[in-house]
Amino acid sequence: MVAKISFGSSLYGALAYNAEKIDEGKGKVLGANKTFYNKDGTFNLHSCMEDFNARMPSHVATRKPIVHISLNPHPDDKLSDEQLSAIGTEYLERMGYGNQPYLIYKHEDIERHHIHIVTLGVDEQGKKIDDGNNFFRSKKITRELEQRYGLLPAEKQKEREAYRYRKVNIADGNIKKQVGAVVKPLMRAYRFLSFGEYRALLSRYNITVEEVKGEVKGKPYHGLVYWATNDKGEKVSNPFKSSVFGKAAGADAMLRRFEESKKQMTDKKLGLRTREMILTSMGRCQSLAELEKELSLKGIDTLFRRSETGRIYGATFIDHNEGCVLNGSRMGKELSANAIEAWSIAPHNPLQETIPITEEQPFTKLQNDNYFDESGSLTSLGGILDLPIEAQGTDYEEEAFRRRMQRKKKKGRKI
Repeated sequence: MVAKISFGSSLYGALAYNAEKIDEGKGKVLGANKTFYNKDGTFNLHSCMEDFNARMPSHVATRKPIVHISLNPHPDDKLSDEQLSAIGTEYLERMGYGNQPYLIYKHEDIERHHIHIVTLGVDEQGKKIDDGNNFFRSKKITRELEQRYGLLPAEKQKEREAYRYRKVNIADGNIKKQVGAVVKPLMRAYRFLSFGEYRALLSRYNITVEEVKGEVKGKPYHGLVYWATNDKGEKVSNPFKSSVFGKAAGADAMLRRFEESKKQMTDKKLGLRTREMILTSMGRCQSLAELEKELSLKGIDTLFRRSETGRIYGATFIDHNEGCVLNGSRMGKELSANAIEAWSIAPHNPLQETIPITEEQPFTKLQNDNYFDESGSLTSLGGILDLPIEAQGTDYEEEAFRRRMQRKKKKGRKI
């Protein structure tokens, strides 16, 4: 279970945010302490404001006395309202907020139901509630709550659960809000090294983006413009300048994310597991549709771009487990667009070793500590996966070409 704690100065802002979820039919109140709420799950914003303010002294020892917490169980955990309320209450007590006024809300705006809590960080005398080492305390408490309630560990999920957000749907209205609710968390949670990879990630949520470059009053300008799309990738909304979503969705933030992603992928060797999972699935599956289905069940989305003739000319993989967007060719020849196209014509096992390793032909492990080279290309870490496609037996790209030529010859004889 992932806990997120934020401190602020606006009581109205924290309460209004949750009130909006309730008004939209995507939330309700599960529990409260020292504040009034209706048992049907609704509540009156102004009454709650009065209850909180009545217990807020005029002089407090901090500029940010409002505490807003979200507790996010693993998506596969199915919890009743009573269980969610009990988890929220125990968490508050153990964090030192048990005697404070608070409200516990359930949010149902995404598939992963979770709870939000609004409370005060100062007591009735204006003294600040001890929040020292709250990160480590919170982490310890959530792990113990996972064990107590039999929950699946969700620490690694964090904002990466954005992949379970709903696609933008123009029929739901308020397109600007829908797009912003997806763009900002995706920019923070995923790693990508190019504009194409960022665009591929957004396409999964019916969003597209374009770069705009030029000059404004003699100064160079680089911006992003977003659109909502339908399931075919066709634009169905007016354009939204990135500025309407804040700096976190702009071109500068994207460029910084490229650099951050490159460092993180190198340091953490991200993408290796993804590569192995894809190659293993290719060894089992007998068609492209079967491969896409199996990888989806493993948390990996596939995006294949095709020409007018149906040939694959681009392959991108989105690993939601590691939060990476990876161009196929970046992970090696075996996963390039040409190799995927050849595999789709003649499915085979890229992991199958067909060249025996003998003393005359020793297998030499590549000595390369960098996972991404200076150009941003994925490098291998040694082992059978380091062999080029041609060295593992049949050259399937050549085989596919030979078959196409045979079909052309047969067609020519008919004429």
